[in-house]
Amino acid sequence: MIKMLHSGWAYITLLILIVAVVNAIIGLSSNKEFKAKDLRISLFALIISHIQLLIGFIAFFTSTQFEFLRENGMGEVMKESEIRMIVIEHPLMMILAIVMITIGFSKHKSKTTDDSKFKTIAIFYGIALLFVLSRIPWDQWFN
Repeated sequence: MIKMLHSGWAYITLLILIVAVVNAIIGLSSNKEFKAKDLRISLFALIISHIQLLIGFIAFFTSTQFEFLRENGMGEVMKESEIRMIVIEHPLMMILAIVMITIGFSKHKSKTTDDSKFKTIAIFYGIALLFVLSRIPWDQWFN
């Protein structure tokens, strides 16, 4: 059940992250004013991604791959590419993505111009999006 929730919530997380990045790029390229709507989009992406992280932690610690890690150790996990992806690469990159989103949201608040706010969100959320896309287990996502 947790794995299904984590997978389902991932669609929402990915969608709102894409919306936040596209919104920031459009705002930056068209010299728009950074309004409350833009703040809400980036804040919503922050909140949704943090919820996904919490669900992911629960999914991680209740997974069969984590059980494999506990029983066999890190050396065996590193030898199995599929398990390594789920136990090491995916969580690490998702945590780094959340860190980038959090830093981006925090840094944009201190910016004084609209362009710099959009630019900060576009860069940090964009990097986070790349991290997420790089380590989604695509073969499992569409099953």
